[in-house]
Amino acid sequence: MGLRDDLQRDLGEAFDTDLADAVKPVSAVRTVQGEYDPDSPTLGETVTNYVGRGVFGKYLSKEIDGTLIQTTDEKLTILQNELFIALLGEPTETRAVPEINDIIGGKRVMNVSQDPAGATWTVQLRK
Repeated sequence: MGLRDDLQRDLGEAFDTDLADAVKPVSAVRTVQGEYDPDSPTLGETVTNYVGRGVFGKYLSKEIDGTLIQTTDEKLTILQNELFIALLGEPTETRAVPEINDIIGGKRVMNVSQDPAGATWTVQLRK
């Protein structure tokens, strides 16, 4: 096993035990507008749902600059190996990757990053 596998296993165990009261379900929606078709009266769109679990938190005061990170922004940490595309509300085996402008819990994704081991996503959310 590599570092990422060890880290994901340990974090998964922490999500189940030590952090269990802080871990919340994550449900997200990505809507992508289709291309213009002059023969169709509407633009098509593709909607992708994904689900997982994560820990919602706040940014430290030293991280808040009032522009890129605002005082009302939330920080969401998600295990990469637990975020899956969902069909009809049920997770599939296809892993999901959060993207800017996705909607998670009614909030818009402003930024997405991952830790150096590639085990977690850190997602910046804004109302």
